[in-house]
Amino acid sequence: MSKPVPPASSRQTRKAAVQARQASALPTPALVVIAILVGLAIIVGLAVFFTIQDRQAATAPIEGVQQFPGQERGHVPEGVTITYDPLPPVGGRHYATWQNCGIYTEPIRNEYAVHSLEHGAVWITYHPDLPADQVAVLQSKVRGREYALLSPFPGLTSPVVASAWGLQLQLDDANDPRLDRFLRRYLQGPQTPEPGAACFGGVGDPQ
Repeated sequence: MSKPVPPASSRQTRKAAVQARQASALPTPALVVIAILVGLAIIVGLAVFFTIQDRQAATAPIEGVQQFPGQERGHVPEGVTITYDPLPPVGGRHYATWQNCGIYTEPIRNEYAVHSLEHGAVWITYHPDLPADQVAVLQSKVRGREYALLSPFPGLTSPVVASAWGLQLQLDDANDPRLDRFLRRYLQGPQTPEPGAACFGGVGDPQ
């Protein structure tokens, strides 16, 4: 005896259900590979974009930086006082011993600090009347950086001044983002006459 044949409407219903299950099934391996490749392309593209942005920011001019080319080099006997221009100094003759980099709460001698600049240090100076919270910000920027130097400097015309060999940036606020850019660019930067020379083993006892 033959089996009853289901009506056409029933067959169509089952066929539609099978098609629906197939449509909701997981994508084929080819589609998975395509999705992975597209995702990787997006990640690589974003990485390249942000790398280009970082490089542009690193090389873009820092507004307000003054240049003092042709700084004289050479040692003078300790105890000799050098007349520098500008102040704080950005180069010139100096003592044979350098100032140990770090944080100082009292003024230091220009002739030692200039030698540190020659070794690639950035010297941040601040007006002695700078508020304590601003001084704390400067200390946080210097702490942990091998070639950063911080000290008060009487007679500053700006609250904060950052100096590297042949370069200087005057600032009104310790939180000015240009200070971070100055540090990143000029600590052991391209202006350094003696890159790699030490900023320890000299004079001074920083915090």
